Amino acid sequence: MTIPIWVLLGFAMWTLLTLFGTVGIYRWSRILTGRAVISEWRADASQGSDWYRRAMRAHANCLENLPVYGALVLVIVATGVQDQRLDVLSLVLLGARILHTLVHVALPETNAATSVRFTLFLVQVLCMITMAAVVVMVLPG
Repeated sequence: MTIPIWVLLGFAMWTLLTLFGTVGIYRWSRILTGRAVISEWRADASQGSDWYRRAMRAHANCLENLPVYGALVLVIVATGVQDQRLDVLSLVLLGARILHTLVHVALPETNAATSVRFTLFLVQVLCMITMAAVVVMVLPG
């Protein structure tokens, strides 16, 4: 497997870990201790602590960006393009994704925390745009 494919697998696993390690633990700890019932959790309602809502957003951010990166990897595999820049960009993207999630979950909403999160998001977007450009540039005429 190539680095971009490994990173896609890592991204998917990080998304699941974010779901189960934050949202899942929060919900089930409340259900199992009798502080909540399973049917009260609604996707369309603002509920839970500030930390829980940030965890929900962090997971949603993973879900929003995973298909875009997956599409890029599909194009890379379909075209057969192999370039070390794609490997580096993929690894930087995954690192920025993990840090973005950790900052989102660990730090309360402040201007500083939001600026860090936006910067990490921007790094991911720039990595994906650059990856697409590399594929286009490397493809034979």
